[in-house]
Amino acid sequence: MTLHRTTVTKRLFALLASTSLIMAMGACSSDNETQSHEAGSTGTTTTVDAGNVVIFTPSDGITISQQTPLSKWEKLVPEIVSSLKDNDVKGSNITVKTASSLDKQSQSVQDYVVDHVNNTSDDEDSSDKTTLVVAPVADITESDRQYGDYASHAITWNGNSSDEDTQDYAQSAERLVSALQLAQNEGMKVVLVSNTLQGFTPDVYAPMTTAEQVGQLQAKQLVSKLELDKTSSDNPKHIEVLLPYDATDESGSTADATFAQDVFKGIWSVLGPYFKDGKAVSPSGTLTSSSTESDWVSVAFDSAKSERVKSTLAERLGMDKDTSRHTRIDGIISCNDYVAGYVSEELNDLGYTGSAADINPSITISGIVDNITGKKDLKKQSVPDPAQAPESDGGDSDTEDTSDSLDEQNSQWPIITGYGAYVSSIPNIVNGKQWMTALEKRKTLASDIAQTCVQLNTSGKLAKLTFISSVAMEDKKVPTIQEEALAVSASNLKKTLIEPGYISLAEAGL
Repeated sequence: MTLHRTTVTKRLFALLASTSLIMAMGACSSDNETQSHEAGSTGTTTTVDAGNVVIFTPSDGITISQQTPLSKWEKLVPEIVSSLKDNDVKGSNITVKTASSLDKQSQSVQDYVVDHVNNTSDDEDSSDKTTLVVAPVADITESDRQYGDYASHAITWNGNSSDEDTQDYAQSAERLVSALQLAQNEGMKVVLVSNTLQGFTPDVYAPMTTAEQVGQLQAKQLVSKLELDKTSSDNPKHIEVLLPYDATDESGSTADATFAQDVFKGIWSVLGPYFKDGKAVSPSGTLTSSSTESDWVSVAFDSAKSERVKSTLAERLGMDKDTSRHTRIDGIISCNDYVAGYVSEELNDLGYTGSAADINPSITISGIVDNITGKKDLKKQSVPDPAQAPESDGGDSDTEDTSDSLDEQNSQWPIITGYGAYVSSIPNIVNGKQWMTALEKRKTLASDIAQTCVQLNTSGKLAKLTFISSVAMEDKKVPTIQEEALAVSASNLKKTLIEPGYISLAEAGL
């Protein structure tokens, strides 16, 4: 037995050296901010050994406004655990660990992997398979956090940087990659969730919505609702894009702009052609027919404070000093629900009236409520836009009346888009103030991840899982869980949010 332990120890030290694990093998995390617990047993006797599953996720982020999106780790993890139990994984074989930083998470993963390898080596009869579900902690800005916890980020680093903070971050990231590679070398499987890791290829990847997809989704919804394909360049739609962006991070250093850039890239891939053809214009002039995806800075602003959101919108509409006359605005891409909420507040303060249901209407507000509460929709047909924008006829006696009539048209409520499905935004969707939001198919993803873990721990075969396809990652084909985000508007809110149990009628303001 002594010889066996000596051989195993030598083999493990060799693996640790090859993968740059610099911590002591028996080290236990002393970080009190890293939380760990075993999921309680259901008390149900199972006949199938579905192995062990260990879930590593970030601690939940908190937006500055304390508004709560539905995309929170604290909501996803229990659903994964529940789905694992439904798939015959014993509660005592499920472990959940959370961490507030990449450094803490990398230590936690390393400690688990090394301890597991030691324990497995000591137990010659052990045949339990283990899958690690890892959502790497991303170092993100406050504005990025407004999209919810799941929006995907690519975690990259420069190991040759002379900056001390950058070096520390690189060390943490490399420690995590090395620990996960050691786990794979020892027969464990790794399911990577949401964020990718530079230089690491998981056994299965479960992506969440990317920044580019966040932008594309909102732009497509706006194009559809405003019917831009039918719009004339003689009567273009007036559209503004409010792109939240933090120029500096919490330490005062220049923040990574990649996420904001990619959100705008997604928006412009859809809206760009309409601006180029003159079917869409920006009242503020921040976007023109010659704008490109590189012009994201022109629509970016610091959204850390709610008053900054409101003042930025007033400036874009030219109503920051004079509110006596309204500027026509047909659509506002707010990028996330945090911004959308304050956009709605400011439009109300500026005297805009009506709701999104009045624009190319297919359902009335009363119809929305009836639909949600189980009654029949009340439909009405849209009224086509005139081919040309209305103009004053210049007659002296009619000038004032015409001006008032034009201002009344200009004060009509625009289409407002968002992302994140903030609980606080749902009543605005019901009453038509915010046209749409979006979120991940959280319950479906939880079920997908659980089924994947069980397959990896038992047969190791994923072919029967219809939600998995092969996607290129780190120059390799990786089995990838594919689920599209849910676009939510008043017309489908009942089906997408209330019936699946994401929110209650009370949370919807009903």
